[in-house]
Amino acid sequence: MTDIRYDFGSGRSNPETFPVAELQAAAVKVIEREADALNNYPGGLGHAGLRKIMADRESRREGVTVDPDHLALTNGSMQAVTLAAETLQDAPGDGVIVEEFSYPGTLAAYRSLKLDMVGIPLDEEGMQLDALAEKLEELNAANRLPKFIYTITTYQNPTGFVMPKANRLRLIDIARRYELPIVEDNCYGDVHYEGPEEPAIYALDDDPRHIYLCSLSKILAPGLRLGYILARPPMLERLLNRRNDAGSNTLAAAIVAEFYKDGIASHTKFGNAALKIKRDLVLEGLENELADLCVWSRPVGGLFIWVRLPEDVDRKQLHELCVSRGLTYLPGVVFHYQNANVPYLRLAFGHLTQEQISNGIPLLAQCLRECRTSNEARSFEGLF
Repeated sequence: MTDIRYDFGSGRSNPETFPVAELQAAAVKVIEREADALNNYPGGLGHAGLRKIMADRESRREGVTVDPDHLALTNGSMQAVTLAAETLQDAPGDGVIVEEFSYPGTLAAYRSLKLDMVGIPLDEEGMQLDALAEKLEELNAANRLPKFIYTITTYQNPTGFVMPKANRLRLIDIARRYELPIVEDNCYGDVHYEGPEEPAIYALDDDPRHIYLCSLSKILAPGLRLGYILARPPMLERLLNRRNDAGSNTLAAAIVAEFYKDGIASHTKFGNAALKIKRDLVLEGLENELADLCVWSRPVGGLFIWVRLPEDVDRKQLHELCVSRGLTYLPGVVFHYQNANVPYLRLAFGHLTQEQISNGIPLLAQCLRECRTSNEARSFEGLF
């Protein structure tokens, strides 16, 4: 098996800023203090202390009051993704609106549930709303309206794009016109480097049909398996009625609640500063090595950079060659809602060292140039 030295494929948090000593100290405190709770099932909402802290996190960032009793902890955000879909789906074959390129975990869950995914093209401001409005009009005329809209509005995975506030308001209007819930996945919202922070859908619209998903995987660690789902009644009760797991991990939640007892801002700011350096190294490497051949996103947050390749790159050969030389990434096909073999790749950088990034990008560029089938100049200027 090839030793992968440059893993640009895995979207993980930064191990260099993982607070080992602080979490050790928190664990010692909570194991004794919360022994009774650890000997009980946590129930549908989960650990009250962490729910309060996460509600405060949302309230401070969004400028609206968030009730901790409207927030349910989940075993990672993927449980929340699946739970929301199961709640809103009536039967196999029901439709769902997704972005043309989206998170592979969500796409896999929707395929498993046999949802009929309708992909909407993206641009630098996220989901193209003219295309969405046109598609929903078409589906409505055919009596085939989807059950909900799923969107990653902030630091979209894989592109890193951010939907501006004006577009979010228009998305809300479109959804309201067809009485559709919006499932907003905001896993990356706190991984912020620069620029304005756009409001969440729930902060712009109090429609109780909307569902909001978030996670601690990107700002702390994925192995904790802590996410949450925010919804107003009666949607909240519908979601909780679908749970059959007796609740999320009390020990992990209690430790994180102790660690975050003064809020998330300090550790998040510390972590984001280190991530920004890595993002900038990737962008610098791409500019130095591939400016003549490729186009890529320049995200103001999140963990990913989306790269458009020339059509004359043999994508199968490229992936095999990179792996043989110890480098991997995720190809565009895994993000496409129909598994189309598109000329893109995604680079994740959060868990890599600066040295790995500095050495890995030139290696990727060398492999890409070796896998071209022509010497023609690049024929595009944008990502789409």
